Amino acid sequence: MTNAVSFSSVSRHFGTVRAVDDVDLSIAEGEFFAMLGPSGSGKTTCLRLIAGFEQPTSGHIEIFGTKVENVPPYRRNVNTVFQDYALFPHMNIIDNVAYGLMIQGMGKAERHKAANEALELVALPGYGDRRPGQLSGGQRQRVALARALVNKPKVLLLDEPLGALDLKLREQMQEELKTLQRKLGITFVFVTHDQGEALSMADRVAVFNDGKIQQVGSPQDIYQRPQSRFVADFVGSSNVLEPGFVKQLTGKNAYASLRPEAVRIVQSDGHAATVTGSSYLGGTTRVGLALGNMRINALIPADQSVPENGASVQISWQENELHLMEDAQ
Repeated sequence: MTNAVSFSSVSRHFGTVRAVDDVDLSIAEGEFFAMLGPSGSGKTTCLRLIAGFEQPTSGHIEIFGTKVENVPPYRRNVNTVFQDYALFPHMNIIDNVAYGLMIQGMGKAERHKAANEALELVALPGYGDRRPGQLSGGQRQRVALARALVNKPKVLLLDEPLGALDLKLREQMQEELKTLQRKLGITFVFVTHDQGEALSMADRVAVFNDGKIQQVGSPQDIYQRPQSRFVADFVGSSNVLEPGFVKQLTGKNAYASLRPEAVRIVQSDGHAATVTGSSYLGGTTRVGLALGNMRINALIPADQSVPENGASVQISWQENELHLMEDAQ
C-alpha cells in the first residue's frame, strides 16, 4: 500500500525545546489517521510539518513519495481544517468555499459550481448566499471542511476541528467525518487531545507525549494492549497495577494495565479492597477502590447496587484482562 505521508527521523526544535523528537511515522493512502496526545506533546507540530507551516530541524518528510522539505504549503496538495474555522466574515459562504480556487485563477462560474458541489457534500446545499455570522458553530465547521475539500487535496489535515462544538454536535460531526472520509477515500490526518474522538473515528492512532510517539496501532490495540503506563493512563484512564502486585499474580516484575470495566465486585474468592468513593455516570457508576497501597477504579452497570464508601469488598477480573506492559526497573 502506498504511503501518503512518511516521517524519517524527523525533529523540530524551538531553541532548546524539542517539540518533535526523532519521529518515524508512515500514514497509508486512504487512511483515517489520528494523532492523539495532551497539549505540548508534539502532535500539532507534526501536523504543521506535513502542511508546510513548519520545517523540520532534521530528518525527512515525504508526501506520496516526494520529499517536501522547503516545499511551500500551496504546492503540497494538502489542505488544513482549523479549530477556529478561519472563515472570512465579509464574504458569503460560496465565496469563502471558492476562495482557494479564485487564488488559483479559476473562473467565477466554474469555481462557484465546484463550491456548491462541496457544500452539498457537507450537507449545506443552498447556504451559499449567507454570511459566516448567520451560521451555527457546526455549520461554520462544515463550511471550513467544504473549503478544504473543494481543492481536492490528496491529504486533508484536521487540527482539533471539533473542539469548539458542544458534546452532542461533536458526536454527530464525528460520524459525519468518518462517513465522508470513507466516501471520498482520501487520507485524513486528525489531531485531537480527546481519546474518544480518536478511538471512534480512526483506522489507526499514534499516541504522542513529550515530542515522541509512544505507540501506534488500531484503536483496539491502543485501548486493550497499551505498551506503556502513559498510554494506559491517557487512553481510557486504565488502572496501572504496580510490579510487586503483578509479580504475585503472574511471576513477572512488570507494570500491568487493567481496564475499569474489567473489574468486578464479587461475593468471594477475590482480592480484598475498600470502597473509597463513587461517581454516577449515567449508564455506569465509577467506584474508587483501595487495593493494598494502590488506588483503582471499577465501572459498574447502573442497574447494579453500589457498595457504600468504606465498605470492604472482594474484586476480581479475568486473567486475560490483565495486560502486561513495560518491565519494572
